[in-house]
Amino acid sequence: MARRPGLPWAYACLAGSMALVGSYVGLSKLLVAVFPVFLLAWLRFGIAAVAMAGWLRRPASEAPMSRHDRVLLFLESFLGNFLFSVCMLYGVALSTALAAGVIMAALPGVVALMSRVFLGERLTGRVLAGIACAVAGIALVSWSKQHGGASPSSAAEPPQALLGNLLLIGAVFCEASYVVIGKKLSGTLGPRRISALVNLWGLALVTPLGLWQALSFDFTAVLLPTWTLLLFYALAASMVTVWLWMTGLRHVPASRAGVFTVMLPVSAAAVGVLLLGEQFSAAQAGAFGLAMLGIVLATWPERRSHP
Repeated sequence: MARRPGLPWAYACLAGSMALVGSYVGLSKLLVAVFPVFLLAWLRFGIAAVAMAGWLRRPASEAPMSRHDRVLLFLESFLGNFLFSVCMLYGVALSTALAAGVIMAALPGVVALMSRVFLGERLTGRVLAGIACAVAGIALVSWSKQHGGASPSSAAEPPQALLGNLLLIGAVFCEASYVVIGKKLSGTLGPRRISALVNLWGLALVTPLGLWQALSFDFTAVLLPTWTLLLFYALAASMVTVWLWMTGLRHVPASRAGVFTVMLPVSAAAVGVLLLGEQFSAAQAGAFGLAMLGIVLATWPERRSHP
């Protein structure tokens, strides 16, 4: 009974985290038009590292990290921060924010699949049907981009669009790994410390490539609104979303938390349509409908039977 008052706050944290992720998936298309991908990631991690410097100290109530925890922290950052950022940013650059939203809708199905493998959760027929719908949605949005169904704002040629979609699918698996590994970490470490340590690993991983691109980049050409958007992106992506997600994940099972990833494709698509001028084609609307159906099937709670 003591746990129940915390559940609404946990749910709000999970929903808010994924909504922020979806918003910067869409808005990042504006940033990759200005910054090279690795330089953008390096600036993101660097800004967040300064903002979260006070979160690195271990609280007195928290046990020292084991070697297993350190390995999980590295994997959480490598897959959920470094690889996710690379796949997502390059994928959005070659595709559209709207297509990214549809492809990201596969997240609940992939989370369910990985939860079965790594957390021992049972996959039901409904979950498998949801995964099938998500895959069908991905196939349809890929087909529509190669047959002229992309939005007018997309300048990608068909081969580039296909590569962009494949990178976005890779980002889905990286983000699903982030959910599963985060559930393990949230049992031993606090949300703030996880956020700060994961971000530091991301900064270390991307620094060589970020510095390489910084040497030939003209920072004086970047306008103030772009720097403001970069600040929002850095704090949202590396600080706020991670803290919100880890806070909610401490009180919610991973399989149930997966339902809140619906906020990611919804907010990404909203940014693409409302702010970036992208439009729904009939094929994209059908793909988004399949993706939403997959989410409902994969995350609808099972009816409990009497023992």
